[in-house]
Amino acid sequence: RMQNSRSKPCSCPSLKMREVASMYFTMVAAFLVILVVALQGSAPRQSDFPYKVPLDPQGLLELSWNVSYPEQAVHFQLLIRDLQFGLLFGMSDRGEFENADLAVLWSDGHNSYFGDAWSDAKGQLHMDSQQDYQLLEARRAPEGLYLLFRRAFSTCDPKDYLIEDGTVHLIYGILEKPVRSLQAINISALHGGLQRVQLLKPNISIPELPSDMKTMEITAPDVVIPSQETTYWCYMAELPEGFPKHHIIMYEPVVTAGNEALVHHMEVFQCAAEFDSFPHYNGPCDSKMKPDRLNYCRHVLAAWAMGAQAFYYPEEAGLAFGGPGSSRYLRLEIHYHNPLVFKGRHDSSGIRLYYTASLRPYDAGIMELGLVYTPVMAIPPGEDSFILTGYCTDKCTQLALPAAGIRIFASQLHTHLAGRKVVTVLSREGRERQVVNADGHYSPHFQEIRMLKEVVAVFPGDELITTCTYNTEDRSRATVGGFGILEEMCVNYVHYYPQTQLELCKSAVDPGYLHRYFNLVNRFNDEEICMCPQVSVPQQFYSIPWNTFNRDVLKSLYGFAPISMHCNKSSAVRFPGEWEKQPLPSITERLREPGPRCPPAPGPQPAAPVPLNLGQLRRD
Repeated sequence: RMQNSRSKPCSCPSLKMREVASMYFTMVAAFLVILVVALQGSAPRQSDFPYKVPLDPQGLLELSWNVSYPEQAVHFQLLIRDLQFGLLFGMSDRGEFENADLAVLWSDGHNSYFGDAWSDAKGQLHMDSQQDYQLLEARRAPEGLYLLFRRAFSTCDPKDYLIEDGTVHLIYGILEKPVRSLQAINISALHGGLQRVQLLKPNISIPELPSDMKTMEITAPDVVIPSQETTYWCYMAELPEGFPKHHIIMYEPVVTAGNEALVHHMEVFQCAAEFDSFPHYNGPCDSKMKPDRLNYCRHVLAAWAMGAQAFYYPEEAGLAFGGPGSSRYLRLEIHYHNPLVFKGRHDSSGIRLYYTASLRPYDAGIMELGLVYTPVMAIPPGEDSFILTGYCTDKCTQLALPAAGIRIFASQLHTHLAGRKVVTVLSREGRERQVVNADGHYSPHFQEIRMLKEVVAVFPGDELITTCTYNTEDRSRATVGGFGILEEMCVNYVHYYPQTQLELCKSAVDPGYLHRYFNLVNRFNDEEICMCPQVSVPQQFYSIPWNTFNRDVLKSLYGFAPISMHCNKSSAVRFPGEWEKQPLPSITERLREPGPRCPPAPGPQPAAPVPLNLGQLRRD
């Protein structure tokens, strides 16, 4: 009987194809309306934009972004909490508003527009003939206006900024009055500023974390942030008595809610093991009250800068702390950037360390590459890009590295105020093989430990060459190498495993050759440069008249004179061997600069702004 009923023709009313289609499209349309309403009412999922940074000191502009390496593009989400009559957002070489590449939202009081623009050397705005900031969505939400837009790393438009690895200087400006047109915007009258970030974060997979992992927070004890623009705050913490050896396997920032725009960067240092105790201290790092002994707390355990995420060690390695031969004392240093001079802000920010007693196969180590801190390396005044290079030679790596080599997984670049670019290249048998880390828009105000996109293997006999580019256009006398903030450094702290005895692999020009330079300059110039042995190297540099000849000869000297190599063990003792008057490594083959990858042209997009319906923008 069941079978019979099944075989009967269906008595349902038959639907014509047109009606089915009509119902289908009505359902789709209804779904889309629901979707649009839902989108308008809620912010996008945070997971879509894993990186976040406040642009302005009040935190009214919040930038989130993600990076797509397959698409070679960045997706930006800008939250404007207090929209007035629009805003400029963009990128420039060092954070200037001239020669900048900009996305602009503006209103004439009735209608709103979005467009890709650029500013010339005088700061005048122009609509870009190629619209490469692609607006995806503009949406109001209870917390403010969200703008979502996309930008390819490289657009092959000469007016556009090339987004590269390393530091990017982001700029913003708020329009407080309606403007007739893009060209009518006066950049110099804007309320604006800059924020530095690493836009192209490495796409690394997060290692599995052990079940016995513990956390420890090294945080400021409810500090009142001083009401001045810049403060470096120091706080001493200590590990429990008898704390055994552990591995740090990750760390992340702990930032007090509301202070996200004030906490600029933070570092945790371990103190030197040769002292049994360190005094307690909680105060500004430059205070006369700070005990001198705190200067012996320089071994970096963790470093974070604004916009950085959690830092993970590779699965095979951890950073050792605790146990015999390791100090119990730690120094937290926080840089507060408070340009609006807020008063009475309390802060308990710091760094959360994740550590394990189940030691991983390898201890991680930190090695210093670059130039020795010495005045024999100097930069003449008035230079726009003077280059100094520090070497870690094949002779040193041959002696100090294990046969299986080491693996570099992270790097922190460091110069003082004149530094503009830093790059370390691995060279093997005279041929440059690989860039270890490079920052073509380096800023001394933004130094973070960066995980590398790919681990770099270094073998005995390899060379690591670190080059720094400096700008001294605002200086009237020579800048010498040294520890002072107006002296210079050129360093790459590389994080690697397995740890070796090699802590420092750096060079400087041979002092004897520099003495010959001073002799030559003295013979060539009428002005007497005192060559007396009692006159210090900085004094001799300060007394040089910086004509073209003296500049060029110094450049040539650094490019060919033999070097003094520092191939040092942890104890600041050199490895045995002859390290003076070493020949400069010769490079027979350079790495080719990769040309920019141009995305397929989306067809000539008209150089016209996109009109937006944001309703009447408020008048103050």
